[in-house]
Amino acid sequence: MALCLFTSSCHLQRAKQEPALEITRFPMAGIGGPVQMDYIAGRVTGGSADQRIVLYAQSATGVWWVQPFAKQPLTKIEPDSTFTNSTHLGTKYAALLVQPDYVPPLRLAALPKESNGVLAIAQVQGRGTIQPRKTIHFSGYDWIVRSIESQRGGEVNAYDPDNVWTDQNGYLHLRMGIRDEKWTFAELSLTRSLGFGSYKFVVQDADHLPPTAVLGMYTWDEVGPEDFHNELDIELSRWGNKKGLNGQYIVQPFYVPQNVFRFMAPPGETTFGLLWEPGNASFSAVRGSELASQPRTESAHTFTTGIPPAATETVHIDLYDIHHASNPSSQPVEVVIEKFQFLP
Repeated sequence: MALCLFTSSCHLQRAKQEPALEITRFPMAGIGGPVQMDYIAGRVTGGSADQRIVLYAQSATGVWWVQPFAKQPLTKIEPDSTFTNSTHLGTKYAALLVQPDYVPPLRLAALPKESNGVLAIAQVQGRGTIQPRKTIHFSGYDWIVRSIESQRGGEVNAYDPDNVWTDQNGYLHLRMGIRDEKWTFAELSLTRSLGFGSYKFVVQDADHLPPTAVLGMYTWDEVGPEDFHNELDIELSRWGNKKGLNGQYIVQPFYVPQNVFRFMAPPGETTFGLLWEPGNASFSAVRGSELASQPRTESAHTFTTGIPPAATETVHIDLYDIHHASNPSSQPVEVVIEKFQFLP
Protein backbone atom coordinates (compact mmCIF):
# COMPACT_ATOMS: atom_id res chain seq x y z
CA MET A 1 0.00 0.00 0.00
CA ALA A 2 2.84 2.35 0.88
CA LEU A 3 4.43 1.67 -2.51
CA CYS A 4 1.10 2.29 -4.22
CA LEU A 5 0.65 5.60 -2.37
CA PHE A 6 4.21 6.61 -3.20
CA THR A 7 3.72 5.75 -6.87
CA SER A 8 0.43 7.65 -7.03
CA SER A 9 2.09 10.66 -5.43
CA CYS A 10 4.83 10.56 -8.04
CA HIS A 11 2.25 10.45 -10.82
CA LEU A 12 0.44 13.45 -9.32
CA GLN A 13 3.66 15.43 -9.04
CA ARG A 14 4.58 14.57 -12.62
CA ALA A 15 1.14 15.69 -13.80
CA LYS A 16 1.59 19.02 -12.07
CA GLN A 17 5.03 19.43 -13.57
CA GLU A 18 3.80 18.75 -17.13
CA PRO A 19 0.79 20.99 -17.82
CA ALA A 20 -0.97 20.85 -21.17
CA LEU A 21 -2.28 23.67 -23.32
CA GLU A 22 -4.73 23.72 -26.22
CA ILE A 23 -6.18 26.44 -28.46
CA THR A 24 -9.92 25.91 -28.86
CA ARG A 25 -10.87 28.97 -30.93
CA PHE A 26 -8.72 30.98 -33.29
CA PRO A 27 -9.17 33.48 -36.16
CA MET A 28 -8.97 33.17 -39.88
CA ALA A 29 -5.58 33.45 -41.56
CA GLY A 30 -4.33 36.91 -42.46
CA ILE A 31 -1.09 38.50 -43.59
CA GLY A 32 -0.87 40.52 -40.37
CA GLY A 33 -0.98 44.22 -39.64
CA PRO A 34 -2.25 46.72 -37.08
CA VAL A 35 -5.90 46.91 -38.12
CA GLN A 36 -7.74 43.58 -38.28
CA MET A 37 -8.33 41.73 -34.99
CA ASP A 38 -10.32 38.73 -33.78
CA TYR A 39 -10.60 36.49 -30.72
CA ILE A 40 -8.52 33.51 -29.66
CA ALA A 41 -9.35 31.15 -26.79
CA GLY A 42 -8.04 28.00 -25.18
CA ARG A 43 -7.75 25.82 -22.12
CA VAL A 44 -4.99 24.90 -19.68
CA THR A 45 -4.73 21.50 -18.02
CA GLY A 46 -2.53 21.00 -14.98
CA GLY A 47 -1.63 24.67 -14.58
CA SER A 48 -1.70 26.90 -11.51
CA ALA A 49 -3.55 30.12 -10.69
CA ASP A 50 -0.47 32.35 -10.82
CA GLN A 51 0.62 31.29 -14.30
CA ARG A 52 -0.18 33.33 -17.43
CA ILE A 53 -0.68 32.93 -21.16
CA VAL A 54 1.39 34.74 -23.79
CA LEU A 55 -0.17 34.91 -27.25
CA TYR A 56 1.64 35.36 -30.56
CA ALA A 57 0.53 35.81 -34.17
CA GLN A 58 2.86 35.16 -37.08
CA SER A 59 2.96 37.77 -39.84
CA ALA A 60 3.36 36.97 -43.52
CA THR A 61 7.08 37.77 -43.18
CA GLY A 62 7.48 34.93 -40.66
CA VAL A 63 7.89 37.11 -37.55
CA TRP A 64 5.92 36.20 -34.40
CA TRP A 65 4.38 39.29 -32.73
CA VAL A 66 3.15 39.30 -29.13
CA GLN A 67 -0.62 39.80 -28.77
CA PRO A 68 -2.80 41.68 -28.36
CA PHE A 69 -0.45 44.64 -27.79
CA ALA A 70 3.15 45.27 -26.79
CA LYS A 71 2.00 46.94 -23.57
CA GLN A 72 -0.45 44.08 -22.82
CA PRO A 73 1.60 40.93 -23.46
CA LEU A 74 0.00 38.70 -20.78
CA THR A 75 -3.38 36.94 -20.82
CA LYS A 76 -5.07 35.84 -17.60
CA ILE A 77 -6.12 32.25 -16.98
CA GLU A 78 -9.70 32.15 -15.67
CA PRO A 79 -10.77 30.05 -12.63
CA ASP A 80 -12.19 27.41 -14.98
CA SER A 81 -8.73 27.08 -16.63
CA THR A 82 -9.77 28.81 -19.86
CA PHE A 83 -8.33 31.94 -21.47
CA THR A 84 -9.67 34.41 -24.03
CA ASN A 85 -8.16 37.51 -25.61
CA SER A 86 -8.01 39.43 -28.86
CA THR A 87 -5.25 39.06 -31.45
CA HIS A 88 -4.23 40.69 -34.66
CA LEU A 89 -4.59 38.41 -37.66
CA GLY A 90 -1.68 36.23 -38.74
CA THR A 91 -0.82 33.17 -40.75
CA LYS A 92 -0.37 31.13 -37.54
CA TYR A 93 -1.28 31.58 -33.87
CA ALA A 94 0.49 30.37 -30.74
CA ALA A 95 -0.16 30.32 -26.99
CA LEU A 96 2.54 29.90 -24.36
CA LEU A 97 1.86 28.91 -20.75
CA VAL A 98 4.46 30.79 -18.71
CA GLN A 99 5.58 31.37 -15.14
CA PRO A 100 4.39 34.62 -13.48
CA ASP A 101 7.84 36.26 -13.73
CA TYR A 102 8.30 35.46 -17.43
CA VAL A 103 9.04 38.51 -19.61
CA PRO A 104 7.85 37.81 -23.17
CA PRO A 105 9.79 39.17 -26.16
CA LEU A 106 7.72 41.53 -28.29
CA ARG A 107 8.74 39.73 -31.48
CA LEU A 108 10.39 36.42 -32.29
CA ALA A 109 11.97 34.83 -35.34
CA ALA A 110 10.94 31.42 -33.95
CA LEU A 111 8.86 30.25 -31.00
CA PRO A 112 10.81 29.34 -27.84
CA LYS A 113 11.24 25.85 -26.43
CA GLU A 114 9.62 24.61 -23.24
CA SER A 115 12.24 25.96 -20.83
CA ASN A 116 13.30 29.15 -19.02
CA GLY A 117 9.82 29.94 -17.77
CA VAL A 118 7.87 28.53 -20.74
CA LEU A 119 5.86 25.53 -19.50
CA ALA A 120 3.76 24.53 -22.51
CA ILE A 121 3.21 25.65 -26.11
CA ALA A 122 0.26 25.28 -28.48
CA GLN A 123 0.28 26.37 -32.13
CA VAL A 124 -2.37 26.37 -34.88
CA GLN A 125 -2.60 27.39 -38.51
CA GLY A 126 -5.00 30.26 -39.24
CA ARG A 127 -8.34 29.21 -40.70
CA GLY A 128 -8.75 29.32 -44.46
CA THR A 129 -6.25 30.67 -46.93
CA ILE A 130 -4.88 34.12 -47.61
CA GLN A 131 -4.11 35.80 -50.89
CA PRO A 132 -0.46 35.38 -51.88
CA ARG A 133 1.70 38.43 -51.43
CA LYS A 134 2.70 40.32 -54.55
CA THR A 135 6.40 40.03 -55.33
CA ILE A 136 8.40 41.72 -58.08
CA HIS A 137 11.88 41.16 -59.47
CA PHE A 138 14.02 44.29 -59.53
CA SER A 139 17.79 44.66 -60.05
CA GLY A 140 18.37 40.93 -59.64
CA TYR A 141 16.46 40.62 -56.33
CA ASP A 142 12.99 39.52 -55.29
CA TRP A 143 10.97 42.09 -53.36
CA ILE A 144 7.74 41.82 -51.35
CA VAL A 145 5.19 44.54 -52.10
CA ARG A 146 3.34 45.85 -49.06
CA SER A 147 -0.44 45.62 -48.92
CA ILE A 148 -1.20 46.21 -45.22
CA GLU A 149 -1.32 49.49 -43.35
CA SER A 150 1.52 51.09 -41.39
CA GLN A 151 2.03 54.14 -39.20
CA ARG A 152 5.28 55.31 -40.72
CA GLY A 153 5.49 59.09 -40.53
CA GLY A 154 3.01 59.29 -37.65
CA GLU A 155 -0.18 58.66 -39.64
CA VAL A 156 -1.97 55.49 -40.72
CA ASN A 157 -0.87 54.75 -44.28
CA ALA A 158 -2.75 52.49 -46.69
CA TYR A 159 -0.76 50.64 -49.36
CA ASP A 160 -1.90 49.41 -52.77
CA PRO A 161 0.23 46.75 -54.47
CA ASP A 162 -0.72 48.29 -57.83
CA ASN A 163 1.38 51.32 -56.84
CA VAL A 164 4.57 49.29 -57.38
CA TRP A 165 5.73 47.89 -60.73
CA THR A 166 8.69 47.59 -63.10
CA ASP A 167 8.79 48.74 -66.73
CA GLN A 168 10.37 47.30 -69.88
CA ASN A 169 13.73 48.76 -68.87
CA GLY A 170 13.61 47.01 -65.51
CA TYR A 171 13.16 50.33 -63.69
CA LEU A 172 11.15 50.38 -60.48
CA HIS A 173 8.11 52.69 -60.30
CA LEU A 174 6.53 53.87 -57.04
CA ARG A 175 3.28 55.83 -57.03
CA MET A 176 1.04 57.50 -54.45
CA GLY A 177 -2.19 59.44 -54.69
CA ILE A 178 -5.97 59.38 -54.22
CA ARG A 179 -7.81 56.26 -55.33
CA ASP A 180 -11.49 55.64 -54.54
CA GLU A 181 -11.39 58.75 -52.30
CA LYS A 182 -8.55 57.28 -50.25
CA TRP A 183 -4.82 57.95 -50.13
CA THR A 184 -2.71 54.93 -51.09
CA PHE A 185 1.07 54.63 -50.99
CA ALA A 186 3.85 52.30 -52.10
CA GLU A 187 6.38 50.15 -50.25
CA LEU A 188 8.46 47.08 -50.99
CA SER A 189 11.14 45.14 -49.13
CA LEU A 190 13.78 42.58 -49.98
CA THR A 191 12.99 38.94 -49.31
CA ARG A 192 16.37 38.38 -47.63
CA SER A 193 18.88 40.16 -45.43
CA LEU A 194 22.17 41.40 -46.91
CA GLY A 195 24.13 42.67 -43.88
CA PHE A 196 27.27 44.78 -43.96
CA GLY A 197 28.27 46.14 -47.34
CA SER A 198 27.66 48.84 -49.96
CA TYR A 199 24.07 49.77 -50.86
CA LYS A 200 23.31 52.03 -53.83
CA PHE A 201 20.03 53.37 -55.24
CA VAL A 202 19.93 55.17 -58.60
CA VAL A 203 16.93 57.53 -58.44
CA GLN A 204 15.83 59.00 -61.76
CA ASP A 205 14.60 62.27 -60.21
CA ALA A 206 13.02 63.23 -56.87
CA ASP A 207 13.09 67.01 -57.26
CA HIS A 208 9.40 67.06 -58.21
CA LEU A 209 8.21 65.61 -54.88
CA PRO A 210 5.65 67.76 -52.99
CA PRO A 211 6.93 69.20 -49.68
CA THR A 212 5.07 66.60 -47.60
CA ALA A 213 6.04 63.56 -49.69
CA VAL A 214 8.74 61.17 -48.47
CA LEU A 215 10.86 58.77 -50.50
CA GLY A 216 12.65 56.44 -48.10
CA MET A 217 15.42 53.91 -48.76
CA TYR A 218 16.41 52.21 -45.54
CA THR A 219 17.19 49.05 -43.59
CA TRP A 220 14.63 47.67 -41.14
CA ASP A 221 14.73 44.64 -38.83
CA GLU A 222 11.33 43.36 -37.72
CA VAL A 223 12.85 41.22 -34.97
CA GLY A 224 15.49 43.77 -33.95
CA PRO A 225 15.47 46.18 -31.00
CA GLU A 226 12.03 47.70 -30.39
CA ASP A 227 13.08 51.35 -30.71
CA PHE A 228 15.69 51.25 -33.45
CA HIS A 229 15.08 48.19 -35.71
CA ASN A 230 18.65 48.37 -37.12
CA GLU A 231 17.35 51.29 -39.15
CA LEU A 232 19.69 53.28 -41.39
CA ASP A 233 17.84 55.82 -43.56
CA ILE A 234 18.22 57.76 -46.75
CA GLU A 235 15.11 59.97 -46.87
CA LEU A 236 14.18 62.53 -49.50
CA SER A 237 11.63 65.00 -48.15
CA ARG A 238 11.21 68.62 -47.12
CA TRP A 239 8.94 67.46 -44.27
CA GLY A 240 6.35 70.12 -45.09
CA ASN A 241 8.80 73.03 -45.34
CA LYS A 242 8.77 74.28 -48.96
CA LYS A 243 12.08 76.08 -48.48
CA GLY A 244 13.78 73.40 -46.41
CA LEU A 245 16.53 70.94 -47.30
CA ASN A 246 15.15 67.96 -49.18
CA GLY A 247 17.30 65.09 -47.91
CA GLN A 248 18.62 63.49 -44.76
CA TYR A 249 20.78 60.58 -43.61
CA ILE A 250 19.84 58.97 -40.30
CA VAL A 251 21.23 56.39 -37.91
CA GLN A 252 18.27 55.69 -35.65
CA PRO A 253 17.19 56.91 -33.18
CA PHE A 254 16.52 60.19 -34.97
CA TYR A 255 15.99 62.18 -31.77
CA VAL A 256 19.74 62.11 -31.05
CA PRO A 257 20.98 65.27 -32.85
CA GLN A 258 24.27 63.77 -34.06
CA ASN A 259 22.32 60.88 -35.67
CA VAL A 260 20.79 63.11 -38.37
CA PHE A 261 22.54 64.86 -41.26
CA ARG A 262 20.41 67.12 -43.50
CA PHE A 263 21.46 67.98 -47.07
CA MET A 264 20.18 69.27 -50.42
CA ALA A 265 19.79 66.51 -52.96
CA PRO A 266 20.43 67.58 -56.56
CA PRO A 267 17.74 67.45 -59.25
CA GLY A 268 17.84 64.80 -61.94
CA GLU A 269 19.40 61.34 -61.83
CA THR A 270 21.20 60.78 -58.52
CA THR A 271 22.89 57.79 -56.90
CA PHE A 272 22.34 57.54 -53.15
CA GLY A 273 24.72 55.26 -51.30
CA LEU A 274 25.31 53.68 -47.90
CA LEU A 275 28.52 51.92 -46.96
CA TRP A 276 27.71 49.99 -43.77
CA GLU A 277 30.61 48.53 -41.83
CA PRO A 278 31.16 47.56 -38.18
CA GLY A 279 31.18 50.86 -36.27
CA ASN A 280 30.81 52.97 -39.40
CA ALA A 281 28.00 54.13 -41.74
CA SER A 282 28.99 56.36 -44.68
CA PHE A 283 26.25 57.98 -46.78
CA SER A 284 26.58 59.81 -50.09
CA ALA A 285 24.63 61.47 -52.88
CA VAL A 286 26.28 61.50 -56.30
CA ARG A 287 24.95 63.37 -59.33
CA GLY A 288 24.13 60.97 -62.15
CA SER A 289 24.52 57.20 -62.11
CA GLU A 290 27.62 56.42 -60.09
CA LEU A 291 27.26 52.84 -61.29
CA ALA A 292 28.00 53.81 -64.91
CA SER A 293 30.16 56.96 -64.93
CA GLN A 294 32.67 58.98 -62.97
CA PRO A 295 30.91 60.26 -59.85
CA ARG A 296 30.42 63.86 -58.77
CA THR A 297 29.66 63.78 -55.06
CA GLU A 298 27.06 66.33 -53.96
CA SER A 299 26.73 65.34 -50.32
CA ALA A 300 28.49 62.88 -48.03
CA HIS A 301 28.50 62.15 -44.32
CA THR A 302 29.95 59.42 -42.09
CA PHE A 303 28.52 58.33 -38.74
CA THR A 304 30.82 56.54 -36.28
CA THR A 305 28.65 56.25 -33.17
CA GLY A 306 25.48 54.25 -32.56
CA ILE A 307 26.05 52.05 -35.61
CA PRO A 308 23.93 48.89 -35.29
CA PRO A 309 25.40 45.42 -35.90
CA ALA A 310 24.19 43.46 -38.90
CA ALA A 311 21.35 41.10 -38.00
CA THR A 312 18.16 40.15 -39.89
CA GLU A 313 17.29 43.56 -41.36
CA THR A 314 16.13 43.93 -44.96
CA VAL A 315 16.16 46.83 -47.41
CA HIS A 316 12.89 48.78 -47.72
CA ILE A 317 11.87 51.41 -50.25
CA ASP A 318 8.71 53.45 -49.69
CA LEU A 319 6.82 56.50 -50.95
CA TYR A 320 4.23 58.18 -48.72
CA ASP A 321 2.89 61.56 -47.57
CA ILE A 322 3.21 62.78 -43.98
CA HIS A 323 0.17 65.10 -44.06
CA HIS A 324 -2.30 63.13 -46.19
CA ALA A 325 -4.91 63.04 -43.40
CA SER A 326 -5.22 66.85 -43.63
CA ASN A 327 -4.82 66.98 -47.41
CA PRO A 328 -7.97 65.42 -48.95
CA SER A 329 -6.94 65.91 -52.57
CA SER A 330 -3.70 65.83 -54.48
CA GLN A 331 -2.26 64.94 -57.86
CA PRO A 332 -0.63 61.50 -58.16
CA VAL A 333 3.11 61.40 -57.54
CA GLU A 334 5.47 58.90 -59.14
CA VAL A 335 9.14 58.14 -58.52
CA VAL A 336 11.39 55.96 -60.68
CA ILE A 337 14.37 54.06 -59.27
CA GLU A 338 16.57 52.82 -62.09
CA LYS A 339 18.74 50.38 -60.15
CA PHE A 340 19.62 48.92 -56.76
CA GLN A 341 23.06 47.48 -56.16
CA PHE A 342 24.61 45.68 -53.19
CA LEU A 343 28.25 44.72 -52.83
CA PRO A 344 29.41 42.83 -49.70
